[in-house]
Amino acid sequence: MTAPFDQLGEAGFTQLVAAFYRRVRTDDLIGTLYPPDDWAGAESRLRDFLVYRFGGSPKYIEERGHPRLRMRHLPFRIGVAERDRWMSLMLAAMEEVNVPGPCREELTSFFTLTADFMRNAD
Repeated sequence: MTAPFDQLGEAGFTQLVAAFYRRVRTDDLIGTLYPPDDWAGAESRLRDFLVYRFGGSPKYIEERGHPRLRMRHLPFRIGVAERDRWMSLMLAAMEEVNVPGPCREELTSFFTLTADFMRNAD
């Protein structure tokens, strides 16, 4: 199977993350979890993380070190509703940018496991 980065490239991940954050900014449930003055930073961090995680540049690790995703998200209440909304917005973003089938399956599996792992509330 071809790695998601080989299928999407950095430009594809940039489009995906941009489509996701367009939705998050106006979302009444999870949009409020993001710092209103750091949308560009949040978008950059997610893009760099996904590029690294799926076979591209190690920029995320070089700049931020180990992802420590759960620790970095502990200050935010993430329950079932927040997890489900995050997934819904990301799935819609993948649909918008036409992530190809096999790549979409791999990303969906990763996002599902990771979103559930981030839960720190019911």
